[in-house]
Amino acid sequence: MSSSNYISYQLLPWMSLFLLAGIINAGSEQQLQTYIIQLDPSHMSSSFSADDSWHWSILKSLSEPVDDPERLLYSYSNALHGFSARLTESQLSEIENSPAHLATYKASFGKAHTTRSSHFLGLNHQFGLWPSSSYGDGVIIGVVDSGIWPESESFSDKGMPQVPKKWKGKCENGTQFSSSNCNKKLIGARSFSKALRAAGLKIPPPEEDYDSARDFEGHGTHTASTAAGNHVAGANCFGQARGIARGVAPRAHIAMYKGLFKTDMDNLAGTPDVLAAIDQAIADGVDILSMSLGFGQMHYYKDVIAIGALSAVEKGIFVSCSASNDGDYGTVEAAAEWITTVGASTIDRTFTSTLKLESGFEVEAQSYYLQNVRITNTSLYHGKGHSNKSICAPGALDRSKIAGKVVVCDQTEPVRIADQWIEVIRKGALAAIIIADELLIAPISYPIPTIFLPSASGTSLIKHLSRLNTEPKVKSWDMTSTKFGTKPAPQLGFFSSRGPNPVSLGTLKPDIIAPGVDILAAYTPNKPYMKLGSYDFVTDYAFESGTSMAAPHVAGIGALIKNVHPEWSPSAIRSALMTTAYVTDNTGSIIKDMKTGEAGTPLDFGSGHVDPNKAIDPGLIYDIDFQGYVEFICGLGYTEKQIRALIRKSHWSCSNQSQLNYPSFMAVLTNSSGSHIVKKYTRTVTNVGDGDSIYRSTIEHVPAGTKITVEPKTLSFSRKFQKRSYTLNLEIERKRLTSDKSYAFLKWSDQHNHAVSSPILVAEMDS
Repeated sequence: MSSSNYISYQLLPWMSLFLLAGIINAGSEQQLQTYIIQLDPSHMSSSFSADDSWHWSILKSLSEPVDDPERLLYSYSNALHGFSARLTESQLSEIENSPAHLATYKASFGKAHTTRSSHFLGLNHQFGLWPSSSYGDGVIIGVVDSGIWPESESFSDKGMPQVPKKWKGKCENGTQFSSSNCNKKLIGARSFSKALRAAGLKIPPPEEDYDSARDFEGHGTHTASTAAGNHVAGANCFGQARGIARGVAPRAHIAMYKGLFKTDMDNLAGTPDVLAAIDQAIADGVDILSMSLGFGQMHYYKDVIAIGALSAVEKGIFVSCSASNDGDYGTVEAAAEWITTVGASTIDRTFTSTLKLESGFEVEAQSYYLQNVRITNTSLYHGKGHSNKSICAPGALDRSKIAGKVVVCDQTEPVRIADQWIEVIRKGALAAIIIADELLIAPISYPIPTIFLPSASGTSLIKHLSRLNTEPKVKSWDMTSTKFGTKPAPQLGFFSSRGPNPVSLGTLKPDIIAPGVDILAAYTPNKPYMKLGSYDFVTDYAFESGTSMAAPHVAGIGALIKNVHPEWSPSAIRSALMTTAYVTDNTGSIIKDMKTGEAGTPLDFGSGHVDPNKAIDPGLIYDIDFQGYVEFICGLGYTEKQIRALIRKSHWSCSNQSQLNYPSFMAVLTNSSGSHIVKKYTRTVTNVGDGDSIYRSTIEHVPAGTKITVEPKTLSFSRKFQKRSYTLNLEIERKRLTSDKSYAFLKWSDQHNHAVSSPILVAEMDS
């Protein structure tokens, strides 16, 4: 996404978690740094009753012993085996020379990455996944985020089942938060901030954040209620999108693990804190883990999120993560093969404003100015013929010519929307029309009525104005109205990060897309959500956009499926979501990209848009057990020690090094790939549908330059849970390819109306 289209003075709460290396100094003790130390547990003596006693013993036995207990931040025993501590370089070197040492991760710090969406997903009270799953009854969703606002109606325990007996978590006391804030809906709430404190960053007073699991920013409250908020009638944001707000799994339980805080520097999360949150969530007994954050792209053995997620998946926990919001190819994050990586899509609800000129021109555009305003009989200004005036460049406009008028700002030159806006406001304009493809999709501070026109509509407006001999006038301009049934929908969010995953090019990521644009969910009413004129407005429910909003949708669907199929592994749940996804919008065309207006590809939307009701009964699944991931990791070229750090085991077998049994296919062509490429993929499917089934294969949308065959073409099953294998053969004549992102779909269909679909992507990459 072009940086010119950010509002520089406004932190958008849906921004993804970017790695901020080297921005934190060590505080008063300059020689100390925070490290995560991973250890081989086989070296722990039986004399130690717990991991933390062993870790403390290691620190005290150093040549320069650690005597201050506060320098041992966390002991980890679930996400990985080890601890995080404040150490000098010499202390670190001594630990790294120990035979028990596996890996060291230097602490890094970063920032954070509904009423209509459940309807758009097809969730229905009468049939399908909601009634079949009892709305997620008894499933526990752990959310690692910025905290929670427990008083929100979305976290009421009205109608909730009892807390599951397996639950081992608790609600911690802290600033403006106590155990009494929890109930049968919100069953756990903890906070993790030791790494921030160790770096000398203070948690500010309650006017800026809470030293507890209470949410200040609203991000965690929004994601948690999206995944599993209770039913709330009449929810709206200043009158818009009024309806019943509910999470995807409204009877599932929520446990919040706060790892993101506003410090005296910025909104930050530390890797030791987030790892501690994952470690605790595993110990507490969550079934689903939702994380709308990531720490950039890195090899999996360096990525504490990937390591922690692999530990969770080994325990049977389904992990859903946001794909990040960079909007470009090759920027997808949280893309380890055991994580379900989620991109963001639109739903069929928009907030529109209708502009009519006296000259007959009419256009409908996106707007978030939430006052009921109607502008009539007002002059419209566009600086046609003057490049700086036409783009509303800073200092270019003349107050005497635009005061009280509607001003059009062209976006054909690289000027920031923020600067255009400031220029228009300073010169006294009544309202603004800004032409921009990358829309601002959150109702932040709108000081004057504003609409954003994409370039196609904007170009039509400019051409119309150029033909007029007199100053145009606005006949009427009404804003804002909620419109349902918008077409086309879904579309891929312009900000949604796309593949490939540079760490593992052979796996198609993101896996899937889900609603992530203009999602209405619970929010924190502790601070102004937006400003209109001189007035500050707060709200209990707010619109947010980002892959941060998409990941909890999939976490909630995962909870519903977990209720119906408690025996399914995390990979089985992901397979069901991927193979039943759809790739066409409500006009019957391939899902479009908001950014370009063109049809997307699997590199943008993965296997497609999630379809919960079909995912409950996928027919076949592509299952992967822990050993399957180990075999895959062995093929990544990592050293023995790096593999040990990632899988947390001293002994393992990599004799087969078989292909990962993934529900999608990706062939990457580089400069060295040659002109004729032959690839062979082997997959194993498990019958989870009707016992007596015959599946026949078809290849759809075969692109030029490719030949795709399947052996065998038919798979027969006589009983449930029976397995069958097949081979997909892909031949590519590179010179005949007509696109650098060519794709097809393999579909297995049976007599019981199951259709099991997998994308096959051929992508050209620079080597």
